[in-house]
Amino acid sequence: MEDIKTIEATPAKDLPACPVETTLMLIGDKWKVLILRDLMPGTKRFGELKKSIGHISQKVLTAQLRDMEASGLVNRKIYAEVPPRVEYTLTELGYTLKPVLDALWNWGEEYKAKQ
Repeated sequence: MEDIKTIEATPAKDLPACPVETTLMLIGDKWKVLILRDLMPGTKRFGELKKSIGHISQKVLTAQLRDMEASGLVNRKIYAEVPPRVEYTLTELGYTLKPVLDALWNWGEEYKAKQ
């Protein structure tokens, strides 16, 4: 899968013709979907995200958040404190993914009910 920075730097005419593929390029990683899920209710600090997501390393979470910030899905706010406080919030664009996450939730619930 391509790096998000490559995707962001790619003019719209060079993005995949299929909108599903474009979406998957931005949120196809399981960690990104979980980050979106956990930021839907509102702003979280890095430690809160790491705890709510579960088995994700600090390095991977940092990389995923940076990619999502670069693609315009997440805002990062740094407070000049000691120790530094960093908060993450979905952007307006990030919140537009709510129906996608809701659909994934509903499908997963239906699947589990049939098992």
